[in-house]
Amino acid sequence: MTTTVVIFDCDGVLFESEEANIAFYGQVLANAGVPAVDWGREQATHELASAKLFERYFGDRPELLAAIKAAASTTDYGPYFSLMRPRSGMRETLETLHARHRLAMATNRSRTLGGVIEHFDLGAFFDLAVGAYDVEHPKPDPEMILKCTSHFGCSPSEAVYIGDQEIDREAAGRAGVRFLATGPRFAGAGFHVTELGELVGRLSRAG
Repeated sequence: MTTTVVIFDCDGVLFESEEANIAFYGQVLANAGVPAVDWGREQATHELASAKLFERYFGDRPELLAAIKAAASTTDYGPYFSLMRPRSGMRETLETLHARHRLAMATNRSRTLGGVIEHFDLGAFFDLAVGAYDVEHPKPDPEMILKCTSHFGCSPSEAVYIGDQEIDREAAGRAGVRFLATGPRFAGAGFHVTELGELVGRLSRAG
């Protein structure tokens, strides 16, 4: 089956954004008057939608959770874009792929998604960007991936989803879309790339 649509996750795939996300979440907690949390290298800081992340940590304290979510809605992510590091070869890869496929982004980022696209000048590459605010259920639910295939009028079998987390693989599988893994979590997997620059050749061989 020919690949018509290539759908990207954002954090961990196009960007190394752990530092930026942790700094942002720390500011949210400070704005809410909540003591700092040692996030460590918690995958959830770039895997889950922010609301889900806060629910994981503070869901047993509803009033505190509400205060944190309110603070998150007014905390500006803008100062943290500079901490996001584009993956090597990102722009060159997107430019080449955009000439051959329709490109979309499906990410659990919410209100910051538009800012990422604007700050890094990615609008010319992506025909569609779907975030957590655009669907009822974020990943690992398949809704945002299916929203992409529906938008382009293609069957799931004509699309590929590129991600770096288990929730990405689960969402792709539930959507009936092929999953192409990147990053260390899936090293050694059959359909895997180490660097973004490998995507062009990998997708060409896959059809």
